[in-house]
Amino acid sequence: MSNAATLRDEFLVRDLDTLAMHYGQPGESSIAKETPVITEHYRRFIEASPFFALATSGPEGMDCSPRGDPAGFVRVLDEKTLLIPDRRGNNRIDSLRNIVRDPKVGLLFLIPGVGETFRVNGRARISVDPQLLESFAFEGKAPRCVIVVEVETVYFQCSRAILRAQLWNPEVQVERKSLPSNGTILAALSKQKIDGEKYDRELPLRIGKELY
Repeated sequence: MSNAATLRDEFLVRDLDTLAMHYGQPGESSIAKETPVITEHYRRFIEASPFFALATSGPEGMDCSPRGDPAGFVRVLDEKTLLIPDRRGNNRIDSLRNIVRDPKVGLLFLIPGVGETFRVNGRARISVDPQLLESFAFEGKAPRCVIVVEVETVYFQCSRAILRAQLWNPEVQVERKSLPSNGTILAALSKQKIDGEKYDRELPLRIGKELY
């Protein structure tokens, strides 16, 4: 795939009519799969997923963060409500700061070995109810908060993207050592103020201790 093409302004799409002319109308199934509630079939996708990406927006811009735990960690409270524990992280809380100021969220669920992805759009709130937090305790540790998502639209995405990416094919997995380490990146960005080698050396132990 060549990167030699030059971006020409006259071919940029600037309105919905031009966009529609290039893509046409969606098929019947593309419309029929979307619902405003979590159906029993869609509930099974959520409960089988150990990972999703959470998209939020706020005054500083967009954020998309990974969320993972054993399958079923996203709790289906009812057909319109999801409960998500916010596990230990780096304390940037970009997603949470966005939700406080703009509740719109998008969730993209993945299930290892499954080609279809699963999408939920809605509005979120943040709860620090002690009883609710304790109900999500894992290995004796409760989350700092629970994200409550009011579902607006739910639908599955076909498997084309996963198949093109060969995401679940072990034969195309990338060896982590072939890419710059976290420490290497931090050392370069901090102009060596952060000791990259020390960071890399301590990271596995730190992750193990701070997973929950």
